Amino acid sequence: MARYWNEMNYPQPTESELKRNVKNTAQKAAAKGQELHPIIIKSRQIATSWWGKAWCDNLERYADYDTRLPRGRRYVKTGAVVDLQIKKGKIQARVQGTRKTPYKVEIRVSPLSEKRIGEITEKCGAKVETLDKLVNGDFPKELKGVFLEKDGLFPKPREISFNCSCPDWAVMCKHVAAVLYGVGARLDEDPLLFFSLRGINTNRFVDVVISSRVEAMLRNVDRPSERIIQETKITDLFGVL
Repeated sequence: MARYWNEMNYPQPTESELKRNVKNTAQKAAAKGQELHPIIIKSRQIATSWWGKAWCDNLERYADYDTRLPRGRRYVKTGAVVDLQIKKGKIQARVQGTRKTPYKVEIRVSPLSEKRIGEITEKCGAKVETLDKLVNGDFPKELKGVFLEKDGLFPKPREISFNCSCPDWAVMCKHVAAVLYGVGARLDEDPLLFFSLRGINTNRFVDVVISSRVEAMLRNVDRPSERIIQETKITDLFGVL
């Protein structure tokens, strides 16, 4: 065990070893009829969407964890996160390492208060024109601040707790770091998982955002648009009677 604590002597698995173990794990799971949800990085970047990038950027602001993050990036890019599932306030994952059996990782994220959930739901309903814009990260800059600011929706280190079955003594081991980066990649696929993670009921959230936009449209239904060209202006513009 002493060898493990000595980072200079502890042998890190090569990329080929990791991939071989990943393949064996996938084959065993298939044979048992188990469904895995692996993180597969298809480009040089771990995440490409606004949501994914913002999650990873927020993670890299955690100065206390910067020594483990590079190894986490290596692991997730190699495909070592063989299973990752996001639930309310919790991330459960399995990460391949030196041994053939993947390590089990659980990350808990403190839920938001009902007051904070109400505030963000109201702001999104008032600012976001369509749900498509929200999930694409295409919304007003001031709304992005709601997620990234000091007391924003992206979790702070004190709001996250980790547990990994590996023997690493560090608060954040490389397997946990790989899973956290894997969340960024998963948000590329389904940004609404972020709201589930933070304890926001996505169905209710979507209903409120949509209904807010509909109400705004109904309030303006009797107001003539400034973009409508008046009849006199049409005559002046095209020279017709």
